Amino acid sequence: MSYFVTGATGFIGRHLVEELLANRRGEIHVLVRSGSKKKLAALMENWGPEAAKRVKPVTGDLAKPRLGVSKKWITDHQGKIKHVFHLAAIYDMTADDATNELLNNGGTRHAVEFANAVRAGCLHHTSSVAAAGSYKGLFREDMFDEGQKLPSPYHRTKFESEKIARTESEVPWRVYRPAVVVGHSQTGAMDKIDGPYYFFQVIQKLRDTLPQWLPLIGPELGHTNIVPVDFVAKAMDHIAHQKGLDGQAFHLTAPKSMRSGDVLNIFAGVAHAPQLAIRVDKRLTDSLPKGTISMLMKLPALKGIRDGILKDVGVPPEVIEHVGFSCQFDTRDTERALKGSGIEVPPLEDYADVLWHYYERHLDPDLFKDRSFEAAVKGKIVMITGASSGIGESAARKFAAAGAIPLLVARSMDKLEALRDELVKAGGTAHVYSADLTSMDSIEDLAQRAIADHGHVDILVNNAGRSIRRSINLSHDRFHDFERTMQLNYFGAIKLVMCLLPAMQQQKFGQIINVSSIGVQTSPPRFSAYIASKSALDGWTRVVSSEVIGDGVHFTTIHMPLVRTPMIAPTKMYDSFPTISPDEAADMICEAARSRPKQINTKLGTFGEVLYALAPKVSDQILHMAYKVFPDSAAARGEKDESEKASVEQIAMATVMKGVHW
Repeated sequence: MSYFVTGATGFIGRHLVEELLANRRGEIHVLVRSGSKKKLAALMENWGPEAAKRVKPVTGDLAKPRLGVSKKWITDHQGKIKHVFHLAAIYDMTADDATNELLNNGGTRHAVEFANAVRAGCLHHTSSVAAAGSYKGLFREDMFDEGQKLPSPYHRTKFESEKIARTESEVPWRVYRPAVVVGHSQTGAMDKIDGPYYFFQVIQKLRDTLPQWLPLIGPELGHTNIVPVDFVAKAMDHIAHQKGLDGQAFHLTAPKSMRSGDVLNIFAGVAHAPQLAIRVDKRLTDSLPKGTISMLMKLPALKGIRDGILKDVGVPPEVIEHVGFSCQFDTRDTERALKGSGIEVPPLEDYADVLWHYYERHLDPDLFKDRSFEAAVKGKIVMITGASSGIGESAARKFAAAGAIPLLVARSMDKLEALRDELVKAGGTAHVYSADLTSMDSIEDLAQRAIADHGHVDILVNNAGRSIRRSINLSHDRFHDFERTMQLNYFGAIKLVMCLLPAMQQQKFGQIINVSSIGVQTSPPRFSAYIASKSALDGWTRVVSSEVIGDGVHFTTIHMPLVRTPMIAPTKMYDSFPTISPDEAADMICEAARSRPKQINTKLGTFGEVLYALAPKVSDQILHMAYKVFPDSAAARGEKDESEKASVEQIAMATVMKGVHW
C-alpha cells in the first residue's frame, strides 16, 4: 500500500506521517519543494530509521497544476497510490485574500487534479470547521452548504476548497474538519503562535503585573473548540483505513465546545496568573443594533485605540474578530468511526500545562528577538539626573557598560568627573554637566548645552529628587517643604522634559523615564509633600504622553519602592527595614529603557491602587494603623537622636509590606 502526502513538513502533516510510519506498511511519497528538502531531511531524522526506507520525496509545487509533479512520475504510479492525503494549506487569519486563494483553493484544485491523474484509491482532504462560517446552531458532519456566511478570506477559501474536493474529485474522497489545533498533548510541541497562543502574552503580562489571587473582569469572546495535534493525526490515520466511509466528512473536534473565558482561565491557572472571575457575556454586545460595533470600529480614533491595545499584547486585530464559533459541531460520525480505537480528545485541563511550558521555552516571541538592554541603548544618548550618587550613579554605570553615551547631571562637578573618568577607563563614554535642577534658568542652560554638544537626547532619566518625611501636624510652619519638593520633583522635571522634547519630536524618537514612587500608589502617611510632587509628575506625564506618542516619544513611569540611598538616611529606623539596593533600582531603569513599558510597578504598589479604588475607607484604616506604628523621626521633629531604632512591630510590618515608604 502506497501513500502520497502534501504538507508533510507542516504541523499536522509531520504528525500524520509519523502515524503512518508507526501503524501502516508501504511507501510514503511526500510532496516537497526544492527549497524545503533540508527541512524534510531533518524531519526524517526525527521520524527514525524507518523513514529513510519508506519516505520518498517527490519534488513539486502546490501552486502548479497536478502539484508540479512530472508526467513520468504520475504515469509510473498510476493505480499504485492507495491514499492521497492533502494537508498543504495556509492557516493564518491575518493572510490576505490573494494568499488564501492561491494556497487553499488553488492548492486543493491541483491536489485533486493530481489524485485524479494518478487514479488514487481515495483523496483525503483536510478542511476545517471554518467551513461552517457563521452558521448558528448544531453543524452536523453531513452538512456543508447551508447558506452560511463566510466572514473572512480564510473561512471563504476553506469552504470553497472543500467544495472543490467534493465536486471535482473523480476518485473517492473523505473530508476532515479539525477544530482549533494546538500542540502535542504529551510534548506540547507546536510550530507557531496561533489560536489561543495569541493570548499567552496577555496572560504573561497579567502574571508579571498582578498577584495570582486577584480576581479580574474581562470579556467573554464566545465558544471555541480545541484539539491537540496528536489526536488529529491519529484520528485521520484511523478513519482513513476504515471501510465504507467514502463521501463523508468528519469533525475532528472536541465533543463539546468551551467558553473562551474558561480556556483562558485554564491557561492562566497553569501560568500562575490571575483569572477572569467576572466575564462580560458576548451576547450583550451582540444584542446591539446590527452593525453598531462594526460601524464604530470604522471610526479612525476607535480603531486606532483598539489596534493599539491589541498590538501591545500581541493579538492581531483579525484574530480577535473571529475568536468565537457561532455554532456547535456534531461529532457522532467521527465517534462511530473511532469506536474501539481508544482515540479521543483529552480534556484541555489534562495537558494545558504541557502546552504552556512548551510555549515559554520555544515559542515566546521574546526568545527570538534581540530584546536585550544592550541592543536597546547602544549608541543612544542618555541624560541621567542625580547621577553623582545612588540610583543615578548605578544607572550610569549600566548604561555606559551597555554602549550608551550617558550625560551625567548633578550639582557636584567633582563627583561627576570622577565617575566619568571611571566609566571611560572601563571602555565606555560619558559626558558631565553641572546644573541646579531647582533653577529654571539652569535647566534651560543644561538643555541648550546638551543639544549643542550632541544634537539631541534619546533618553532622559528624571532621577533627581527630594523626599521629605514629616506628618502634617509638624508641617504647619514648614510650607517651604511643599515648595521645595514641587520645585525639584515636579517643576524641575517637567521643565527639563519640555526643553528636550522638541528635538525628540523632530527625530521621531525619544523616551522619558520618570522615577516616581510606590507612595503614589499606596499613599503612606507623613509623605504628603513628597507624594504630592510625584503625583503631579505622574498626572502631567499621563496627559502629555498621549499628545506626543504619535511623534515616537514614549514615557515610562517607575513607581520605585524604598531604596537604600542617602535620601532615606535621616530616618534612622529605615536602617532596619528591607529595601532594594541602588543597583536593583538601576536595573528597573534599565528595564524601562529596554522594553519601554508605560509603567513599571511592584505588585504591592498595584495592590495598593486597586484597594484604594475598591475600598478607600478600608485603605485609610490600614494606613492610619501604619501612621500610629511609624512615628515621626527625630530628624522630622528637628531633634538629633542617634539611638533611634526600629521596634519589632515596625520591622514586622515593614517586612510584610516591603518597599513602602513608612
